[in-house]
Amino acid sequence: MTTAPSQTSPTGPAHPGRPLRVALLGGGTVGGSVARMITTQGEDLAQRIGRPLEIVGIAVRRAGRDRSDLGVDPQLFTTDAEELVTRADIVVELIGGIDAARSLILRAMEHGASVVTANKALLAEDGRTLHEAAAEHEVDLYYEASVAGAIPILRPIRDSLAGDSITRITGIVNGTTNFVLDAMETTGAGLFDTVERAQALGYAEADPTADVEGFDAAAKAAILSSLAFHTRVTSDDVHREGITGVRSADIQAARDMGCTVKLLAICEKVEGPDGVGISARVHPAMIPLTHPLASVREAYNAVFVEAEAAGELMFYGQGAGGDPTASAVLGDIVAVARTRVTGGRGPGESAYAQLPVLSMGQAITRYHVSLEVADRSGVLASVAAVFADNDVSIGTVRQQIVTDEDGTARAELIIVTHAATDAALSATVDELAGLDTVTEVTSVMRVEGS
Repeated sequence: MTTAPSQTSPTGPAHPGRPLRVALLGGGTVGGSVARMITTQGEDLAQRIGRPLEIVGIAVRRAGRDRSDLGVDPQLFTTDAEELVTRADIVVELIGGIDAARSLILRAMEHGASVVTANKALLAEDGRTLHEAAAEHEVDLYYEASVAGAIPILRPIRDSLAGDSITRITGIVNGTTNFVLDAMETTGAGLFDTVERAQALGYAEADPTADVEGFDAAAKAAILSSLAFHTRVTSDDVHREGITGVRSADIQAARDMGCTVKLLAICEKVEGPDGVGISARVHPAMIPLTHPLASVREAYNAVFVEAEAAGELMFYGQGAGGDPTASAVLGDIVAVARTRVTGGRGPGESAYAQLPVLSMGQAITRYHVSLEVADRSGVLASVAAVFADNDVSIGTVRQQIVTDEDGTARAELIIVTHAATDAALSATVDELAGLDTVTEVTSVMRVEGS
């Protein structure tokens, strides 16, 4: 069979023991890349692991489709995933979704297989069940590819920084939205025209909801928070706002104050009313051009980690795509295979801290607020009073006259605050909207990284 490397090699030593059996669930873009890499790099992988890998099956929806480009035996393709997972040492789940994937993963673990998955949605919704099953059956669960594609971020958080205390993670973890916001800035186009361009170039799905509404990034934020803060965090715990409310005017406003707009996943320890808690949120924000994340362009991802001893760390690279994601999957396969060869398990879930997840109202940051106001005396004083009444300190104020295409002149106030809680800012905005001197609160955007 073409997928099983030989036991001996003219360029290397023999590999004792039977091959480790690998079952792939999913033969799409990522699954196909994983299968091809295992096949073409078989001998190198065997040297790194100590035993060869053998693909024993690839579960697909339609077995008869031509997949000759993968270079694997056509007889390996099967539609019976339930049977396939019972005869593997390592099961690689790449089908996505929740219920079917969870059922297959649990079945694989019951039969003694370790699992590698890229399923961020399942991990963020029900990672507890998977981790508990892995512990019960004494197998491994690895999922590096679930966050930021090829970028090694989960293993450094879990292993390399295990002796440190992480205080904050700020990440651009969705390539589609980063491409859209970057294109809006460089071309001046509106959001929906830019999304259509992203779809035409293959950066966005036909239905881009998971990306532009922040669901994808929120799932990743839950996984990052769980690992970094040793606490179970689900996608329901993550405050989520997408980019559909970002206007070209917001992009220009950010440029005017030396910033750029990014969709950020922010996970941090904060002081809550009852002690330290976790703030986990996804939303668009202005960040200074001097911040390392500001230079992340197009569909690239980056994660900025702050730790007490290590200081500031930056992880950057391709966050999606067949080969980049397959690279992370294959790294997990090698790690799992090594533990099976040597005996024992890799690190499991660490949720000992059990920190509370705080509400969005308790999150603290700065804000950029744009108001359309009446062009008369006393307006600034009335607006400033509302900020003061809600304990939101004003950092800078700029007033300008904007002329519409029809020649109508409007007065606009642009206010940037000092750090305040989200609850205080929300109360401020609600009161501002009720002032007779305020025509409209046209934009509210958070300012991070400064």
